[in-house]
Amino acid sequence: MKTTSIMSEETGLLNETAAQKTSSPSTIRDISSTELVREIHIGWNLGNTLDATGGYGLSSETSWGNPKTDKAMIDRIKSGGFNTLRVPTTWEKHLGPAPDYTIDPAWLNRVVEVVNYGINNNMFVILNLHHEEWHFPSFANEVAATRILTKVWTQIAERFKNYDEHLIFEGLNEPRQKGTADEWNGGNKEGQEVVNRFNAAFVKTIRNSGGNNPLRHLMIPPYAATSSSNAWDNFVIPKDNKIIVSIHAYTPYDFALNTSGTSQWRLDNRGDTEGITYLMDNIYRYFISKGYPVIIGEFGAMNKNNLKQRTDWANFYVKSARAKGIPCIWWDNGVINGDGELFGLLDRSNCTFYYPAIVNAMMKGIE
Repeated sequence: MKTTSIMSEETGLLNETAAQKTSSPSTIRDISSTELVREIHIGWNLGNTLDATGGYGLSSETSWGNPKTDKAMIDRIKSGGFNTLRVPTTWEKHLGPAPDYTIDPAWLNRVVEVVNYGINNNMFVILNLHHEEWHFPSFANEVAATRILTKVWTQIAERFKNYDEHLIFEGLNEPRQKGTADEWNGGNKEGQEVVNRFNAAFVKTIRNSGGNNPLRHLMIPPYAATSSSNAWDNFVIPKDNKIIVSIHAYTPYDFALNTSGTSQWRLDNRGDTEGITYLMDNIYRYFISKGYPVIIGEFGAMNKNNLKQRTDWANFYVKSARAKGIPCIWWDNGVINGDGELFGLLDRSNCTFYYPAIVNAMMKGIE
């Protein structure tokens, strides 16, 4: 496939820095993921950016309306109290043909730049595969999808092999049978089994790669990264002490995610708070109590002109998760207006927060 050159002097310097970073090994601590997760306090998703699927080449990054990511944005996230950056990234449209599925070098360089904005801020960075369309978890598609999965992660692992434990790989984002009745209900046995095997192939690929990757911490999701325990019952976690379970939970759904739902949430209403309490208790019972650390890789409550309710919710959610040892990562898609999912938190053009009260509430929640 045709690659796009990065032409500016500034970007060239960043590429040089990225190359130096990936060529100079960093010592990685040999600690368990349980120990690592204790250091991950709260995070922020660079959503609708490197995971955007419009445009072509490097223009994909801005194809969904967000500005090009720069160092100042991530500096502001760090100064706001977030010590973790999740970088959702779509690779599919930046791959060459089978059988090698070579990643466009310009795209990989750009991902390295953005990852380094976090790494150079002494943040934890989670890098994943996001919005991919090839990994439908079915028996019929399993072989072809696993081939792509391993080819892509082999290349990513090689490029980032010298990074220390601050860089975490996340195998897949919400792998599910899209467009079916089982997409969001926890999945059927077939989908759950294939996701388990995708996760195993991902872990094996990274462990067999070079540099620091045998000691790298890896995040894996159950089917659809669901918070529904009916999928957790069939979730197989590889025997490896550097595995983190990835769960996504916009809870309660009608308040947090449903565009047609309610804008009301009250701290003094048990009916509003019990869903969050149940979620955290359940995560603890299924995973943490058995030695499997968990990160809620996506959470948030969309804007419904209800700042007070969202602020109270954010504090209660993060505080409840913190009490169980579960770090949370806010989903920020950069959108605050319109009739869609409005999760914008950082004004990326001005490097200010749209809702400082929500940020402050979350920071109080992790105290």
